Amino acid sequence: MMHPAYPEYKDSGMQWLSEVPGHWEVKRGRFAMRVNPPAPILRKLDENQEISFVPMDAVNEYGGIRLDQTRVKAEVGGGYTEFQDGDVVIAKITPCFENGKGSIATGLVNSAAYGTTELHVLRASQALDCRYLFYLTITDGYRKLGESEMYGAGGQKRVPPEFCKNFLTPLPPLPEQTAIADFLDRETGRIDTLVAKKRRLIALLGEKRTALISRTVTRGLPTDAAREFGLEPHTRFKDSGIEWLGELPEGWEPTPLKFIAGIQTGYAFSSDDFTDEGIPVLRIGDISRDGCVDFTNAKYLPETYKIAYSKVLITRGAIVMAMTGATIGKAGKYDLDDPALLNQRVCSFYSTGNNDQSFLWYLLNADFYLEYIKLTAFGGAQPNISDTELLGCIVAVAPSAEQTAIAAYLDRETAKIDKLVEKVEMVTARLQEYRTALITAAVTGKIDVREAIA
Repeated sequence: MMHPAYPEYKDSGMQWLSEVPGHWEVKRGRFAMRVNPPAPILRKLDENQEISFVPMDAVNEYGGIRLDQTRVKAEVGGGYTEFQDGDVVIAKITPCFENGKGSIATGLVNSAAYGTTELHVLRASQALDCRYLFYLTITDGYRKLGESEMYGAGGQKRVPPEFCKNFLTPLPPLPEQTAIADFLDRETGRIDTLVAKKRRLIALLGEKRTALISRTVTRGLPTDAAREFGLEPHTRFKDSGIEWLGELPEGWEPTPLKFIAGIQTGYAFSSDDFTDEGIPVLRIGDISRDGCVDFTNAKYLPETYKIAYSKVLITRGAIVMAMTGATIGKAGKYDLDDPALLNQRVCSFYSTGNNDQSFLWYLLNADFYLEYIKLTAFGGAQPNISDTELLGCIVAVAPSAEQTAIAAYLDRETAKIDKLVEKVEMVTARLQEYRTALITAAVTGKIDVREAIA
């Protein structure tokens, strides 16, 4: 939908916005809001009353707070950020600030909360609609300017409260702020509904992909595909005696993974030895969600390490997997020409004997293998699994020629699903870009939405 511009604009005097509608004001944040004020509602509560408790992971990007944690007021004590219903909270630490973490606080238990110290609290004055303020804080201009004023080093950089107080804020008349907020509530709600549907479709396609892999590496090729690859379709099956495998085609054998594959574990390199160039060190974060290896944020070691640590060197064709942490079991194909070194949190699988490396890849991506890792790993919040345990899972082993045919079939069929996922992700990205652009246009006066909410 096209929206008209305002009839008249004036110079804004702002660094991030050249002009605003002629009847808007521009004020520093300190004159339109309070930054990190005390929360009167919280302070009036009895010590034995419950309040919401909000760690950083409960603050969503671009809106929303997960309110599944509470505390008794007396048990929390000092050292936390206090806020109340109607406040706008924004992350102040990198990369949470840049990623848009922030929300309007609503629905708090007893209308009050203690939260992580890594939040700034903005309380709108009577001349400022808190929803309009929230939308302003998630614009690219606000976030980029805040990022430029961060202080500290590395992962401990923070946006100072002075940024919020000094930020030149475009201020339409209050009824117009409310109209803009109403418009954005409605339009972003529509976009968010579409995005949620697209994400659900992506999840369903992912489930379909995993189910296809799991079924094929335990039951063999479908009838038409088997004949296409010059194989006889399976008509006779036997009980494997293994719960997660069920019935297997005759001629297939349930076998511990260690009899068809080996593992190379990595080395705990010292971060003091890292350089700006040389040979890359493969870490968990270098294994991307789509199963590829991405060295965009790689760490390097001198080329001499290639010889000194040749036992942990991997080359094209290796299958790599996370052995610890929240993404334990995440697998990737190393498809780069130059070799890399493995760090201690990643291992590399290789097929042995006459077994097909691509067939091994699909075994490691079957749902039963991923479930096996979850059940076998130890360590609670930071699970770990050993190479011995990784090779202990019993899998279905097809004859060598059939392994090659299954791998070729799955390469083709999963590529079709991956292409669909890529298209849906592109649509989702465009919707999110439109959402961001619409918010910025509305709160900066690039479009006039007053008629749109009538």
